[in-house]
Amino acid sequence: LGSNRAPPCLIGTTWSTTTAGTTRPGTRDNSKQARVIAMLKRAEGATITQICEATGWLGHSVRGTFSGTLKKKLGLAITSSKTDGSERTYRITTN
Repeated sequence: LGSNRAPPCLIGTTWSTTTAGTTRPGTRDNSKQARVIAMLKRAEGATITQICEATGWLGHSVRGTFSGTLKKKLGLAITSSKTDGSERTYRITTN
């Protein structure tokens, strides 16, 4: 108590400034999270299976990252679409 040290969960976290001037966690360029974001920004988007293969995560971890980290913490808008006979595809949409 009373220490000026960062808690272990925040060590190595980068912070970026939003347009409102508040700070939020950023993403390291070489992280799995950055890889997922890059995949979702592609024109064709990405499926859960593709992201699992790229990161080594299980499907529930990918969906949790969408919900918790990408949507809630980073404020990204993620849309999904599904055509007949294909897997659901997810994309980051720009506002």
